[in-house]
Amino acid sequence: MAEEHLNRKLAAILVADVVGYSRLMGADEAGTLSALKHHREAVFDPAVAAHSGRVVKLIGDGTIVEFGSVVDAVNCAIAVQRANGTPAERADKAAGQPAIVLRIGINLGDVIIEDRDIYGDGVNIAARLEPLAEPGGICVSSIVNESVGNRIDVRFEDSGEIHVKNIDRPIRVWKWHPDGKTGSPQQLRVVESPSVAAASIAVLPFTNMSGDPEQEYFSDGISEDIITDLSKIAGLTVIARNSSFTYKGRSVDVRDVGRELGVRSVLEGSIRRAGKRVRITAQLVDASSGGHLWADRYDRDLTDIFAVQDDVTHRIVDALKVTLSPAERARLADNEPSNIDAYDCFLRGREMMLGREKNRATFEEAVQFFKKALELDPGYSQAYACLGFAYMFDYQNRWSDDPDASLGLAKENARLAIDKDPNEPLAHCIAALAASFEKDLDRALSEIHVALSLNPNMPLAHNLLGSLRIYSGRPLDAIPEIEQAMRLDPAFSPQFLHFLGMAYLLTGKYETAAALLRQRVLQVPGTDFTRVLLASALGHLGEVEDARRFWSELKGINPGYTLTDHLGRQPFRREEDIRCITEGLAKAGLPD
Repeated sequence: MAEEHLNRKLAAILVADVVGYSRLMGADEAGTLSALKHHREAVFDPAVAAHSGRVVKLIGDGTIVEFGSVVDAVNCAIAVQRANGTPAERADKAAGQPAIVLRIGINLGDVIIEDRDIYGDGVNIAARLEPLAEPGGICVSSIVNESVGNRIDVRFEDSGEIHVKNIDRPIRVWKWHPDGKTGSPQQLRVVESPSVAAASIAVLPFTNMSGDPEQEYFSDGISEDIITDLSKIAGLTVIARNSSFTYKGRSVDVRDVGRELGVRSVLEGSIRRAGKRVRITAQLVDASSGGHLWADRYDRDLTDIFAVQDDVTHRIVDALKVTLSPAERARLADNEPSNIDAYDCFLRGREMMLGREKNRATFEEAVQFFKKALELDPGYSQAYACLGFAYMFDYQNRWSDDPDASLGLAKENARLAIDKDPNEPLAHCIAALAASFEKDLDRALSEIHVALSLNPNMPLAHNLLGSLRIYSGRPLDAIPEIEQAMRLDPAFSPQFLHFLGMAYLLTGKYETAAALLRQRVLQVPGTDFTRVLLASALGHLGEVEDARRFWSELKGINPGYTLTDHLGRQPFRREEDIRCITEGLAKAGLPD
């Protein structure tokens, strides 16, 4: 398999093994198998599910589990190991069941995905750590200990360095045990990380049943509007369009979707549009069992499409037992355009703007559709917001003849959108983004908080809040926001890794920063500033040769790159943050 074709990602890997398994089997094979089955069903599997893990494989008495979040992995391990002291476990022992005690090793690293299996150094190191744990305890790599930081109250103890086969440098390991020196179980409190929320959903793109591929924009648009409406509900976790649309055109098992996206329910359906009539089928499925929670079919005039969307949203809310606040009810009832033709233009423009191909031609076509929608409906707030978003894309990607002017156009259209509807979250997000480019961090923070109050499930807004906290001198506070963006939109995570890596760099957690930034470079090869941050992190770690290699790659991508100019454009509020970046580079003799 060619290196460039490998499917790689950064993951937290947990490896667990039963202590003394061969001895237990020799003494009581049937009892041991029964006890192991009970432990998995009552303790291990529920802990994995509660912390959004995926069991990759079972190997006899051993288990390999993958997590998207290192905090989830560690909290899962702690929950499992602390369960040995629960009343249920004590009852099993009293009844003569063999005691199932695990050793657990955890690593954060690069893994290679092949079908549903994973392998690579990230897995190998976790497997080497597991035997080093005390019975009933946990052993983690230094990058795991560094990554969790103070986000859990359990503290790992430094246990020195080990050498691992095929890994050039030694790995420092850290250990914890419920009965260890770090404190008794009664003194320790595990801070729960985000788990698979009971009210969580992914909306798959509705199938276009119209027999006309040109109608894809319409079926996709209806799906996205349902996502947008559901995202405004604070009591519901909603996966973003980027991630749920990765399943478009694929035959999938909703149970796999639930596991992969970490949700309890999945909405799927189809749309058939014929003239002025539309037929919509929708079914809400329990992602754990595959059973239907709700299903319905709508045969309506096209002008009734908004009533159908509203009904689908409320039926989902009712089925998932989510309570809407009065403000949320009002916002959901007050977001319909007044002109169906304007709505059609809006859907076409949004499809152009958010589609896979993003270039000057798609930008210009999207702008024309949004302008046409506004001609038909001058009060259409969403169209103004998306027009502002299109101009922001141009400002960042430099497509038009005058991309600098697009920043002002983005600001103006965001302002118009807010004038038409102060509750339009995307407009506030665009206003925040524009303010951040103008280094007005206070205004940007104010706008992004409004955006998140209106749509708590917007990954772009969470990531932007994280980046604003970084630039404002609060990198540690940025990490949960960026991780929430990755939780809501895992398919877009490579874009968020840049800011997550920068946050760890500026908090002095150089090993974690380097791992995240390496992954970003691997997945988005053309990036330049990520390579600057990566070279800085490697310089701080003393890995001079690698730092110089990434700097050389940067100069190959952007021969005219100037560090001073680039840092001058960044809205860092604290000089010490800029100094952290430049000092890491200086340790590697960069820039040369």
